[in-house]
Amino acid sequence: MTFFAVFLLAVALSMDAFAVAVASGCALQRPKPRHYVRLSAAFGFFQFAMPVIGWYLGLSVREYMESWDHWIAFVLLGWIGGKMALSGLRALRHRESCACPTVDPTAGSNLLVLSVATSIDALAVGLSLAILGTPIWGEAALIGIICAGITAGGVFLGKTLANLCALNGWAELVGGLTLLVIACNILREHQVF
Repeated sequence: MTFFAVFLLAVALSMDAFAVAVASGCALQRPKPRHYVRLSAAFGFFQFAMPVIGWYLGLSVREYMESWDHWIAFVLLGWIGGKMALSGLRALRHRESCACPTVDPTAGSNLLVLSVATSIDALAVGLSLAILGTPIWGEAALIGIICAGITAGGVFLGKTLANLCALNGWAELVGGLTLLVIACNILREHQVF
């Protein structure tokens, strides 16, 4: 594959991570440098690792992964999105003024779940690259680096949007609902409905 083709592939694979990063930046409202680093590093690492894993799996489990990858991503994004939306609703119900979100998407199991959910499609790309006989290490590294940069930009955009329009839990609610929409869109793209 040419550098330009891998670059476009990396940008396309990073769009889910970008959307989740915007939602996370909105939910955090005032992300600190550690939030940027954790989210960018985790998303970048998983976008790097998943194509490598997929490449090594090769053809042996391709059909199984293709039939279930969208359901796995749907469940993971739906779970985190639901938690964020419920937390935002609680904040709105209690009329907390400028409340900090109770769900930190950049910490612990939330970070792991989001990282896996946004990189499942990269696993399928790795399988495809194995079929094409394309070497993986350089391509996977470029995908991870581009995803990390796009993720940081998404967190910044989310922070900007939260500062403009979010009060009393609205940002967290919108962020959670965005993740739920992304989860449903994954099923739509796989023609479940």
